[in-house]
Amino acid sequence: MMDGMPVTDLDQLTQSLARNLKRWRNERGYTLDALAARAGVSRGMIIQIEQARTNPSVGTTVKLADALGVSITTLLDYEQEARVRLVPPEQAVRMWSTEAGSHTVLLVGTEARGPLELWDWRLMPGDGSSSDPHPAGTFELLRVTAGELTLVIGDRTHTVPTGTSAAFEANTPHTYRNDGDVPVEMTMAVSVPPAR
Repeated sequence: MMDGMPVTDLDQLTQSLARNLKRWRNERGYTLDALAARAGVSRGMIIQIEQARTNPSVGTTVKLADALGVSITTLLDYEQEARVRLVPPEQAVRMWSTEAGSHTVLLVGTEARGPLELWDWRLMPGDGSSSDPHPAGTFELLRVTAGELTLVIGDRTHTVPTGTSAAFEANTPHTYRNDGDVPVEMTMAVSVPPAR
């Protein structure tokens, strides 16, 4: 309980992000200004996040994680010490959703030899999600388990049907789209290089 109110998942997320962002910024030796410049996020926003006064967008969280060379999981996780960590479905973090019912869920992640994340995606017909380039050496692997994904990497469009997997270096703009009339479901792993 905080201030007489029950602690919600969002409260826990905000507190974990505040603590972990400060921890990793200090571990990397970045000042507020250095991290702001590196991530393309304002100094004021970083201060608000570190003081748990705001819950930033997914895009801002990704920029901060990329700038620190850690996974989103590491920034959001509130239990970093376990050698074996099981993540039941109810503890997976929904990071993005639309009114139509599309969503992404961060299933699990690790820092072994650089951050590694496993994602569960659902894209409803007509929905899509675009990403800015990640740092060089970031790779994404995905497997479509239902529907047909339209994968746009740079200026090239790829059709990824059910049962098909794809792998690519994610250092260019990329978009996941559902141009079909049934939901697309896929599992995706993201490997981010360690911070230098």
